Amino acid sequence: MKNVCGLDVHKDSVFMCILKENGDKTEEKFGVLTPELDRLRDLLISHSVGEIAMESTSVYWIPIWRVLCSDFNVKLVNPYFIKQLPGRKTDIKDAQWIATVLQKELIKGSFIPEPIIQELRLYERRIFYLNRNMQRAEQAIDLILQRCNIRLSNYVSDIGGKSMQKVIDALIQGRTEPEGLLALVHKRTRNKQGDDVIKAALTGIVSKADRNMLKLSREETLMYERQIEECYEQMREICKSYFDQEITLLQTIPGIREDAAMRIIAEIGVDMKAFLTASAIVGWAGLKPRNEESAGKIKGRKTLHGNKYLRVLLIQCAWAACRTKESRFFYKYHTLSKRMNHNKALLANTRKLLVIIWNILKKKQIYVSNMGEA
Repeated sequence: MKNVCGLDVHKDSVFMCILKENGDKTEEKFGVLTPELDRLRDLLISHSVGEIAMESTSVYWIPIWRVLCSDFNVKLVNPYFIKQLPGRKTDIKDAQWIATVLQKELIKGSFIPEPIIQELRLYERRIFYLNRNMQRAEQAIDLILQRCNIRLSNYVSDIGGKSMQKVIDALIQGRTEPEGLLALVHKRTRNKQGDDVIKAALTGIVSKADRNMLKLSREETLMYERQIEECYEQMREICKSYFDQEITLLQTIPGIREDAAMRIIAEIGVDMKAFLTASAIVGWAGLKPRNEESAGKIKGRKTLHGNKYLRVLLIQCAWAACRTKESRFFYKYHTLSKRMNHNKALLANTRKLLVIIWNILKKKQIYVSNMGEA
């Protein structure tokens, strides 16, 4: 037994409960401003607290973690694993319950990466949201073009592709003649669909207001592109200084290039001691099927909730690996897709990819396939 503390964290308040070895209990409410957090830290030191546990409530736990982590052993806990039984519930009782399960050693702290990885993660997650906003902005541009009856997006695979960008820039400048716009479209698209079809798709009615809307939306996408590139530049500087070896090792895996390697390290770090087994990191990423069985009947096999940023990134990398010929991922995907749907086969390859990443970072060895690739 030892002196422990449970913290129930909210946006504008922190409820504290200290449990001592002799059974004494101290409870108090604090604000979230820095002077209040300093007072909380001083109080915990005066009570000789050894360990602290708190729920991972949105981003509100981060400043509290930064104030306390240098003086205490702080555990961040998933609220799912410390739910109380239904009944009377108050904030101070929540803090007391967290302290109780911590004192009895019934909880395990979540993975919190080292500070340099946390910095890298800030840029990586900014890229995640910028890409989402970029997609929305491109869809908004397409809606403007559809309203003008410019339907080039019906015949190109990427709304943000070079052909679309050239046509949009020309429309913003006031060039609406179909013949001139047709010359801006890539020859591969014109040969596939025919010049007459593409020319008809570029014939529309574009007003001054439409051009202004296109200009504003185009400026928005350019802003997102610039910010994404700035984030990547900052990530490259950090990785070159601290993780150059790991970036090189990860790029030996099919489907992973420099940008993806940097983002993977931003999410899982390079020290695999936090994940004792490959199965542990697969479950943490939310790629492991859940076990939901009752009375001998399987009720569900959906994947677990996990790190959504890592999961989305790994699925994209796995799909690129599945299209890399002569790789194990290519043969595994086509073998599995014969007896299951696309998504399940892709998810199986994603799990395999993460297992390989874990082994490479743990052993610091390049990827060598048993099929002869390196």
